[in-house]
Amino acid sequence: MRKLAWFAASFSGAVFAAVYLLPVWLLVPAGACCALAGLTGLLLRGKKRYRVLLLSFGLGAGLCWTGVYSILVRAPALRLDGTEQTVTATIMDWPQRGDYSTSVLGEVYPEEGGAIATLLYLNGEEALELRPGHQIQVTASFRMADTMAGEPTSYYFAKGVLLIAGGTEWHITGAKESPRFWPAWFGKALKDSVEQAFPDRTAPLMTALLTGDKSQLPEKEYTALRRSGLAHVIAVSGLHVSFLAGFVTALLGRRRRWSAVVGIGLLFFFAAAAGSTPSVLRAAFMQALLLIAPLADREHDPPTSLGAVLMLLLAYNPYAAASVSLQLSFAAVAGIFLFTGPLCRRWEEWLPARPKGFWQKARCGIARFFFASVATTLGAIVFTTPLMAWYFGTISLVSPLTNLLALWAVSYAFLGGLVTALVGLLLPSVAAVLAWVASLPVWYLQWLVQLLAELPFASVSTQSVYVGLWMLLTYILLFLWLLWRGQRSRPILPVCLSLAFLSAALMLQSAVLTGGRLTVSVLDVGQGLSVALYSKGKTALVDCGGYDAGNVAADHFQAMGLSSIDIVILTHYHDDHAAGIPQLLERMSVGLLVLPDVEPDSTLRANIETAALAHGIKMLLVSDGAAVELGEAVLTIYPPLGAGGGNEEGLSVLGTAGTFDLLITGDMNDTVERRLVKYGGLPQVELLLAGHHGSKYATCQELLQAIQPQMAAISLGYNTYGHPAPETLERLTQAGCAIYRTDQCGTITITAE
Repeated sequence: MRKLAWFAASFSGAVFAAVYLLPVWLLVPAGACCALAGLTGLLLRGKKRYRVLLLSFGLGAGLCWTGVYSILVRAPALRLDGTEQTVTATIMDWPQRGDYSTSVLGEVYPEEGGAIATLLYLNGEEALELRPGHQIQVTASFRMADTMAGEPTSYYFAKGVLLIAGGTEWHITGAKESPRFWPAWFGKALKDSVEQAFPDRTAPLMTALLTGDKSQLPEKEYTALRRSGLAHVIAVSGLHVSFLAGFVTALLGRRRRWSAVVGIGLLFFFAAAAGSTPSVLRAAFMQALLLIAPLADREHDPPTSLGAVLMLLLAYNPYAAASVSLQLSFAAVAGIFLFTGPLCRRWEEWLPARPKGFWQKARCGIARFFFASVATTLGAIVFTTPLMAWYFGTISLVSPLTNLLALWAVSYAFLGGLVTALVGLLLPSVAAVLAWVASLPVWYLQWLVQLLAELPFASVSTQSVYVGLWMLLTYILLFLWLLWRGQRSRPILPVCLSLAFLSAALMLQSAVLTGGRLTVSVLDVGQGLSVALYSKGKTALVDCGGYDAGNVAADHFQAMGLSSIDIVILTHYHDDHAAGIPQLLERMSVGLLVLPDVEPDSTLRANIETAALAHGIKMLLVSDGAAVELGEAVLTIYPPLGAGGGNEEGLSVLGTAGTFDLLITGDMNDTVERRLVKYGGLPQVELLLAGHHGSKYATCQELLQAIQPQMAAISLGYNTYGHPAPETLERLTQAGCAIYRTDQCGTITITAE
């Protein structure tokens, strides 16, 4: 490894340690100590001297720079934190419509200090008319962008955004003309060209492929991409940049100097148009180094290039170390560098050294292409899989197959879409014809990902201890194989062992969720409720609301190899209990949908009924109560017992399997709970779903005295309502309940024997 690689690796490692582990006040002193300690390298000789000096000074530089950045660069933002001020700002990107306001990225100019990247939330429909380059005067409340949903986060800092501001009053004062806004305008023109030229079926995916903007992508399509392991193709990164660089090189032929100059310019312009995310910048820098290396008569050294580019990005913004896209991008490239070449060489030994004849040469060419595709896919997922499991809690088991079958189509779709969109800027009618040809690989991608995403166990949760153990064992096998591969060890044994461990892990996980008379899983959907039930081959879901609840519920059942749910019951028509139903119905077959016959004017009720009719699902509207069988369990559905609102008019559900009872009361308040006690004939229950996410107005003393629960589960996430209320927790504790919370435990699973 070259000198630059040693320094870059230590610098980058120091920045990661500073961002994730060390307090700000310690960074500069720690960096100085590392640099001073490195002077001991002067006592050494040869390569050891250089390595000690480079490592020590790299560590010191990384720590000191992160400390200086944290103290000085953020200082102007800290002065605005917690204040309401009138400032001027320049709009840097196109506005995005939100549920309650319009968000737009801007540069704010306080009285002291330089420009501060700020995410502005502006009121009024006029905010949608803002354009990059507009200057506005805004009165806003500012806060540091270091929290999300009440939890500390580096998400915004990693993108260079230091402040979040809610604008109460604003008006346009002028507009700037500058080349720095050209990429944003070009990106918008490209999206508009795609939307105009391509059919409605393919335009959203083509826009995502070209620009990374997935805001118009249907939820069902994005979910299929995620489950099939192909979501990375709509996060513009190395794949797209390599396609573009290859296209430019092919056009310019052997003119290496022109290829480098034109290619590098286009790469960085394209990166800016795609939002200058860390992953696309990484790809642009590395491709630029690849183009420059032959001109400088230097050998392209992957470790040096990778380390140098990472150091450059972290020097610009140390908090980019917390960017998930950056980590995944570098992990994929590192895996390709380490594994793809050796795998290809090993497999190509099976081919004839000098193929003869047309057909033998053709077969060898196809085999080499196949080997390269498989090796690249395997290399990319070696280091990205643990990161995916850590950050997203799931891994796609079909990802290797999907990437093998799809990446050729992605390349043709990207290049065809880019050419069509560029033609559409000048000749829309010609682009409309080209778009039908360019749509062919897109249709293939849509068909493929939908087919593979629907397979049982296409994607599994890594929250399962068995899946986690399988991953650990697989990486141990990989490590052992790498140690012994010099002795011509064959990969067939570790591969077969890993597949055997995976099969065992999936069977054991399914056994956990299907054992006993009744299994209850309170799904982790944040501030909402979704309860999955399983009994002897029959499945039910009570409520489907909260964060991404439809996908969470579908993932839960599909992780057991199931594609249908027998019964879905909704307690009431509020988003935190029912908004995930349309999403769920897109992915799962449902036998019976049980709804409360209340709130006839509810928009959510109308949407749910429309979705159910569209999928041919039978509906049961409950006004007098009902009972349904679920395997060896019986679900008793109590009718609405209150009035005055959706919470009070909701259903409640009693699940009984042998001596085990479960009670779900939805969001009903204590008044309605007392009526349920009086008229419901409730038994003693083993598990209570605490009402209204632990609100102080639910789970009353009278209910607890009547049912005497042994366990209480509270489904909640970040909220501003004070859930769970201290009073509710105190009542549950005094009642002798063991309390489980999804915000602390994640998904809660309890099995009745």
